[in-house]
Amino acid sequence: MEHKNKKVKKYRPPININLGLIIFGAIFVYLIIVVVTYLKSEHIAPYEVTLGSLAVNNTYTGVILRDETVVESDYSGYINYYAREGEKVANNSMVYTIDATGKINDLINNDSGDTVMLTKEDMSELKTAISTFSSGFDPVNYSDTYDFKFNIEGTVLKIANYKVLANIDEYRSGEYADNVNFGYAPASGILVYSVDGYETLTSEDMTRALLYNENYEKKQFANSDLISEGDPAYKLITAEEWSLLIEIDEQKYKELEDKDYINVRFLKNNYTSWAAVSILRQDGTIFAKLDFNNSMVTFATDRFLEIELLSGSDQGLKIPNSAIVERPFYLIPVDYLTYGDNGVDEGFMRESFLEDGTPTTEFIKATIYALYDDQYYVDESVFKIGDYIIKPETGDKYPISKQGMLTGVYNINKGYADFKQITVLYQNEEYSIVKSNTQYGLNVYDHIVLKGDSVNANDFIYE
Repeated sequence: MEHKNKKVKKYRPPININLGLIIFGAIFVYLIIVVVTYLKSEHIAPYEVTLGSLAVNNTYTGVILRDETVVESDYSGYINYYAREGEKVANNSMVYTIDATGKINDLINNDSGDTVMLTKEDMSELKTAISTFSSGFDPVNYSDTYDFKFNIEGTVLKIANYKVLANIDEYRSGEYADNVNFGYAPASGILVYSVDGYETLTSEDMTRALLYNENYEKKQFANSDLISEGDPAYKLITAEEWSLLIEIDEQKYKELEDKDYINVRFLKNNYTSWAAVSILRQDGTIFAKLDFNNSMVTFATDRFLEIELLSGSDQGLKIPNSAIVERPFYLIPVDYLTYGDNGVDEGFMRESFLEDGTPTTEFIKATIYALYDDQYYVDESVFKIGDYIIKPETGDKYPISKQGMLTGVYNINKGYADFKQITVLYQNEEYSIVKSNTQYGLNVYDHIVLKGDSVNANDFIYE
């Protein structure tokens, strides 16, 4: 009996495909790809435009210019003053005496003792002087303390010398007549008992070195000083009008160039006053000249003054500096603008050619981004250099070639990056204040890209 060889097939169990596991794996892989892509991509963060202001530094130090006359002594000897510094004197009124022996000084020391009583007006004058100094004192400007000292001495001098002044006619005609000489004011004006070399300075002479003069020195005059004939005895301020010159930068120049007046706060006493504004460019420096017609006597003894420029124009749309970008645009004269068949769409007629070479025109819709100097700023994607556009009325041709830059931000209200031109009014390290309600600009509550250089024009935005 023959045995037949038989193949033995190995049993293989059927493959059971778990469809749920495959779907889960696919979803898992997809999630990993999405997370990795998200982590690697640059996120587009929005920013909502708001109304606001900036903490802009509007504080300046300026030099005072005014009509000043230095009065020299006609005699030699010991000088004594009989009017308080900062007081207005009339023409030909007595200001000081000079005697060669010092007798007048002895009379002042002997006669102005406990017999002089302070009136309410005297006390009020002293209190006002002390209060003004105390409220405006700055340890950085310690030299102001000496001005205060001389001011108080002048006030006390007027009070303490009351008896001497009352009896001055006796000294003039008595035993001291040969030794005492009297100084009279050559004109009416405000008395100042100091000189500093700036008395004849004009705005045309101003330089940055004079404004920030590290070697500035003021010579103060005091009672009992020994002076010679021809030496300065005091000076007179003969006009109420005065000027203050401050150094400004280009940004502040642009802000002030169209202004006629500006409100100024004096840091010394916190008073405010309006000043007429003019701009000077000299010695490589921009100066703002502020002209006042009041408050001169308040600052009669000052040469340098700290002020704050008060301006309401620091209010506007507040945006972060990171949102600001610059873009180039083609410049097209306004005369070439036309409208489409619906009479609404703005655009231009571009020259084109048929297949047989026949010239024709086609309407190209274009978005206008700004208008300056009768030139429209048009997106570069609409035309290319070498295109010709046609003026509708005359058929004149204009070649697309000129370009200009605009500063702006990307508005994302419509879901894509739409460039909007801005005009920056103020700027600090983090934020800018831009002009609101402009024709092609931003409005409050608009949403813009926080980091402007992270997108391109017309990109779709997914926050």
